Amino acid sequence: MQNPSFLSMYTQLIASPSISALDESLNMSNLSTINLLASWCENLGFTIEITELESAPGKYNLLAKRGAGEGGLMLAGHTDTVPFDDSRWSQDPFSLEIKDNKFYGLGTIDMKGFFAFVIDAISEFDLSKQTQPILILATADEETTMAGAQEIAKHPTLKPARCIIGEPTDMTPVFMHKGHMTCAIRIVGRSGHSSDPERGLNAIEIMHTVIAKLLQLKEELKNKYSIEHFAIPYPTLNLGHIHGGDNANRICGCCELHIDIRPLPGLSIQELQLLLLNAIKPINDEFPNSVSVVDMHEPIPAFSGSNDNALVKLAEKISEEQAVAVNYCTEAPFIQQLGCETIVMGPGSIKQAHQPDEYLAMEKIEPSKKIISQLIQSCCFE
Repeated sequence: MQNPSFLSMYTQLIASPSISALDESLNMSNLSTINLLASWCENLGFTIEITELESAPGKYNLLAKRGAGEGGLMLAGHTDTVPFDDSRWSQDPFSLEIKDNKFYGLGTIDMKGFFAFVIDAISEFDLSKQTQPILILATADEETTMAGAQEIAKHPTLKPARCIIGEPTDMTPVFMHKGHMTCAIRIVGRSGHSSDPERGLNAIEIMHTVIAKLLQLKEELKNKYSIEHFAIPYPTLNLGHIHGGDNANRICGCCELHIDIRPLPGLSIQELQLLLLNAIKPINDEFPNSVSVVDMHEPIPAFSGSNDNALVKLAEKISEEQAVAVNYCTEAPFIQQLGCETIVMGPGSIKQAHQPDEYLAMEKIEPSKKIISQLIQSCCFE
C-alpha cells in the first residue's frame, strides 16, 4: 500500500493529540500517533515493535527496522507534545493550518513533523539497493520524564551504528548539550499568630536564607565550570516559582520554591545534587529537618558527544553547517547508551518550540528534505 503524501502525513500527525504532562488532567496516551507511524513504516517493509512503557502504562515506544543485523542509521524522535494554552493560540493546535508560508500546529517542529520528513525521504529510495539497516524510533514522554528514551536505552538487541535525533535545530548538527534538573525546595516551619513571632517558625524567613545560599551556589557554578562550545558556557540556576503562607496575620508554616538547573557535561547529576544539599545543610543544622529537596522529575544528564566523529563530519558536510553545543536538553544521553554515534539535527527552529502558534517555515521544507535524504543515502545506500 502506498503511503500518504508528505502534506497528508503531516496533517494526520498534528491531528493526533499526544500531550504529555505531569498534570494527569492534561496527560494523554500517544498510541494513536504510534499506530499511524507503524502503518506507514509497515507499508515500506519495516518490521514493527510497539512496546508499552513499564513506568508509564498507556504510553508507547515504536521501533521500526528495515534490514537485517546490527549497525545502520536510526532516526529518532518523540511523539508527545507539551500542553498548550488555548487562549494564546490563534487557531486549532490539532489542525494543520497553512498560511503566511508557514505550517501551523502543535508538534509541527517539536517534533512530530520530523517523522513525516523521514518517511517521505525513505519512500523516495529504491529500497532494493539498501545496504545498511534503517531504524525509526518513536518515543513517549520526552516532554516530561523521558521515560520512553530511558527504557529504549535498556533494549537488549538494539545496536545501531549511528543515530540522528530530529529535534528542531534548523538542520544544524548538535553534538553536545546541557542536562536538566527541576527541584522543589520545601520549607516546613511552625505556624502561629503573627502577634507572637517566637511561638512560630516562619517558613518564608527560612526560605529567604535558602535563596541566599542558592544565589551563592549559582555564582560558584558559574565561576567553577565552563565549556567554551556553549553560548552560555556555564551551568545555570534559575529560581522559577515560589509560594507560601496564606494570610498576613499568620506565621507562614510552609513555603516551596521550584528551581531549574542546567548542568554542563562533566558535572554529574550526583555531584550537582550533593552541591545543592551541601548549600542548605547549615540551615537544616540550625533548624533540623526544616528544609527538603525533591526532584520534580528524573534529572536528565548532559549529552557529551564528540565534534570529530564520522557522523558529525558527515552531517557538517551535507548541511554545510558546523556542529554546535546547545543549552536545551534532549533524549541524546539515553540514546547514546546504545553505543551509537549520536547527534541532534532536525527541521524547524528551537525558537518555535513550546510556543503558541508553533510553526514550520515552508521555505525550510525542501532544504530539510534534501539534507535528511542525503544523510540516509550516505549511511544506508552506499
